[in-house]
Amino acid sequence: MSRLERIQSLNRLLLNEMPEYRGQAVRFPAEETAQRRLLRSLMNVRPPMPLQEDFLAAQDELLSEEREEKGVVEADALPATAAHPQIAVWQGDITRLRTDAIVNAANSALLGCFHPCHGCIDNAIHSAAGIQLRNECSQIMRAQNCPEPNGKAKLTRGYNLPARYVLHTVGPIIYGRVTDQDREELASCYRSCLELAAEKGLETVAFCCISTGEFRFPNREAAEIAVKTVITFLQTPTSIRKVIFNVFKDIDAEIYRELLG
Repeated sequence: MSRLERIQSLNRLLLNEMPEYRGQAVRFPAEETAQRRLLRSLMNVRPPMPLQEDFLAAQDELLSEEREEKGVVEADALPATAAHPQIAVWQGDITRLRTDAIVNAANSALLGCFHPCHGCIDNAIHSAAGIQLRNECSQIMRAQNCPEPNGKAKLTRGYNLPARYVLHTVGPIIYGRVTDQDREELASCYRSCLELAAEKGLETVAFCCISTGEFRFPNREAAEIAVKTVITFLQTPTSIRKVIFNVFKDIDAEIYRELLG
């Protein structure tokens, strides 16, 4: 079976589960790029529900193949900053990092992004991990029985990601001026993720730029809070031996490299 045929087979399985999307699916041409976009879109909108073993086997094969094609980046191979031997800065796609855990900037529902092919990190991580991730998050949220508060952290498996685990945290959304509460909630995101990672005995953690972008926290101030919180945490005894600040935009790369020397 060719890759296109595998993708089309996965699309058929999802459309059998969600027939309400069949009318929209016919708009996608029968070529690989369009069908792959359709697959990601259907995975993004699929609500938590029981998993089909035949779908999972085919999905995992495809995502594993794509993971290797993108190229896995080893956290241990990333050079530390000169001033902070336990900290590295890396610019790129966080779903390529092989670490004990990567951090996902989630929303309070903690179920991932339901907007098809949206550009947020929540969407990217769930899309690369597979539909199992949303189901595990749903189990956590059903047990919790309330929205996830800002500044806390939850741990799930990484599934088809190179990372073993995903740390999910909800940062503050900025509606006007940044408040002291916003600053404390953002710092708490970093502390909570590190504390949970250390509790589980993890050694390498990669942070995204929490609350910037869609949540509008100013890039420099967010970076200053992140760096200060991480450096303070690493001064205490912990299993964590390396923290990676993963940046995607050039502006964030410049800010972090300046702050970390």
